[in-house]
Amino acid sequence: MTQLLEQAIAQIKQLSETEQDRIALLIIEELEEEVIWDKAFAKSHDVLAQLAAAALAEDKAGKTQELDPENL
Repeated sequence: MTQLLEQAIAQIKQLSETEQDRIALLIIEELEEEVIWDKAFAKSHDVLAQLAAAALAEDKAGKTQELDPENL
């Protein structure tokens, strides 16, 4: 366990049980969402590669224009 995580847990231990449970739920939800995102990205490599190839082809064909942050 990292030093920072140990510090966070030490602070969490000082909270009420209700607050500890609230933080625990936040951590669990975040970890579960991370798994969902990882699975989604693992399945999307082909689609992302196709989109990237299409974008590069459009750029090469002169169908794109340079982004001007001043005119967003």
